[in-house]
Amino acid sequence: MFSAALLLAWMVAIGTYLEQHWPDWHWYLTGYPRTALRVMVTWRKVAQLNDLTVSHKPNRRLMGGLVVKGQPLHLTVPRCSFPRPMPNGLSVRVRLNAGQTPALFLGAAEALVHAWRVHAVRVVSPERGIVLITATAADPLEHPERPTGEVPGSLLSAVVGALETGGAWLMDFRRVPHWLIVGATRTGKSTLIARLINELAPQPVAVVGIDCKGGMELGLFQQRLSALAACRSEAVAVLGALVVEVQDRMRTCRAAGARSIWELPEKERPVPVVVVVDEIAELYLTNGAKEQRAEAEQCSTYLLRLAQLGAALGVHLVVAGQRVGSDLGPGVTALRAQLSGRICHRVNDPGTAEMTLGDLNKDAVAVAQSIGEAEQGVAVTTGDTGGWMRGRSHLTTPAAAQVTAAEYAGLAFRLPGVTRALEDLDRGEGA
Repeated sequence: MFSAALLLAWMVAIGTYLEQHWPDWHWYLTGYPRTALRVMVTWRKVAQLNDLTVSHKPNRRLMGGLVVKGQPLHLTVPRCSFPRPMPNGLSVRVRLNAGQTPALFLGAAEALVHAWRVHAVRVVSPERGIVLITATAADPLEHPERPTGEVPGSLLSAVVGALETGGAWLMDFRRVPHWLIVGATRTGKSTLIARLINELAPQPVAVVGIDCKGGMELGLFQQRLSALAACRSEAVAVLGALVVEVQDRMRTCRAAGARSIWELPEKERPVPVVVVVDEIAELYLTNGAKEQRAEAEQCSTYLLRLAQLGAALGVHLVVAGQRVGSDLGPGVTALRAQLSGRICHRVNDPGTAEMTLGDLNKDAVAVAQSIGEAEQGVAVTTGDTGGWMRGRSHLTTPAAAQVTAAEYAGLAFRLPGVTRALEDLDRGEGA
């Protein structure tokens, strides 16, 4: 009896240790077998109760001079594969019967969550006639600071948080060159931007900030920034200089017979530039004055030019705002089309979610609008695959941001054209 109790205590201790230090192995050894068995045992009953079955015989029959309609007795349950293990979950492939559509399984997702006793179920159709059901055992976004596995570091890539799959949320500018980030106040938008700059800080990358709220947000990283525009006049100067920089790089590539800076020899390759624009509306909104309208039009033109040409020339945009709509001007719609990476936190109006995600994935719009007020930092993100995923950004405190900026201040690459444009603007104002 004592030996059995001791063995049970050891098993509990080992299970607790695995859960804390190797959660994936804890899931594979304990959670997956139970959940997989539950899926196989309950599949037929769940399918029958949620109208996921079909009948090969019609539900109407002619009896004498009457047509009798009834409930089919012999129902065929769609065939599902054996559950395939995944980190923090499992997946099942279901072959649809004739007449079935994926919409039926989407409607039954909540029933599957309760029947299988998992955190969430996601249903997609990777090919015609097939539905892929992915079950997540626990919410990986509840503790996004937990390790999410090793991610190979590379230039212009940043791990900004955790995805609902349990993997790392990676923003890779080499694969997705420009990003749009939206979110209402206190939804985690600024936290995500801070994490992004924090991850880019140790890399040989020039980071340019445009924060027309007086530099309150991006000013924390000022020591690491190659330039910081704190008002729209400075933004016009910085963006104009960057357009000139892009044109210079274009001539360099053309002279070398290269289609991008990445085909140039490493010694001749210019430093990549990431331009972070915090609150895009500050660049576009005016009070109707002619001077302000001119500045807004210049900003719109410069941003669009950088988005169109920058990817191959090592200039990348991250544009953020509380809302993005056509009321800011036609330039916003044109710019959005060039920003293929999309991140949508909780927003206050459906139009912003539609503007951000609607042209890429309609399902993602509904998911973004379902994000609650308590889910700070949670967002829906899209990438180069055309799909979508929920993610939660890691927290970077203001103190940590300042420490990072000071530590990597030596990597604040000087962009002569940008520096000169800001100096000329200062002299003009002084005069």
